[in-house]
Amino acid sequence: MSEAPARILVVDDEPSITEFVSYNLKKEGHQVDVAATGDEALALAKNKQFDLVVLDVMLPGMDGYEVCRRLRAESEVPVLFLSARDTELDKV
Repeated sequence: MSEAPARILVVDDEPSITEFVSYNLKKEGHQVDVAATGDEALALAKNKQFDLVVLDVMLPGMDGYEVCRRLRAESEVPVLFLSARDTELDKV
């Protein structure tokens, strides 16, 4: 018996990153939606049920932490952060 594919939201303003992540998730059979901004991500999350959100920390306008706070106010969807930041505090 195979599991149903996960519906995953990938949020990043770098097209090369969203393309790479989306390609690999789709290759594994998952359904993927992409957002380039926090506002776009929140609008998608309001209209669709996601199993996972892959979220960049550094987004234009609203950062990933604020997007996560707002998602948490409405949902308990798991969030996996992506970050180019390299300080110890950012990694923890």
